[in-house]
This record gives sequence, structure tokens and C-alpha cells, in this order.
Amino acid sequence: MGYRILADALVLVHAGFILFAVFGGLLALHHSAWMWLHLPAVAWAALVVIMGWTCPLTPWEKSLRAAAGQDGYAGDFIEHYLLSVIYPEGLTRTLQIWLGVGVLVLNLVVYAFVLKRAATGG
Repeated sequence: MGYRILADALVLVHAGFILFAVFGGLLALHHSAWMWLHLPAVAWAALVVIMGWTCPLTPWEKSLRAAAGQDGYAGDFIEHYLLSVIYPEGLTRTLQIWLGVGVLVLNLVVYAFVLKRAATGG
């Protein structure tokens, strides 16, 4: 049961990381110190999605599930947990790349505001 709890906790951490990578730049609007945590997170998340890599948390979760005697699953974290929630049916590799680029663009816009605010002393 301990491994299952760890696997479930890792899923929550993974989902939290994804949310932070996508929306964490908004925290920098309130306090610029957040950007030093967020910028590496968004860079990593975008690279993983754009390059089609598997996040290291996915095999770690799968190994915890196996240690708990649970069946693993095919594919990656996003496919298994989030695909039906956040991605449209018929997701293509091209669309996946555009989603990664979209995360970068969203955060570039947010950080433009952060930098503008810092430059004006606001």
C-alpha cells in the first residue's frame, strides 16, 4: 500500500508541476522571485513536450505502481491521465508541438509584463 500511496502522490506532484509550468509565470507578476523557479520549469516542460521526451516522473510512477502490484499503463503521464481532459481527440505530433510553443508564448507575454513592471519600478 505504501508504494501505491507514493505513486498517487507522484501523480499529484506531476500534475502540479504541469500547472506550475503553464501558469507559474503569473506568480511572477506578484513577486519576481517566482521567476527563478518558474523559468527552468517552463523550459523543461516545453522541451519535454516539443521534443517528445518522456518526463522522468512517468517511469518513476510506473515503477512505484509495479512495486505496489498494480498494472502499469502504456504511454506517458499526459496520455494516461490528462489526454482526455486537456487535449482534443486526434492529437497529432504537430499539435503537441504547437501546444508546447503556446506555453512558451504565454509565458513570454507574462514575463514581458514582469520585466516592464521591474523597469518602471512598479
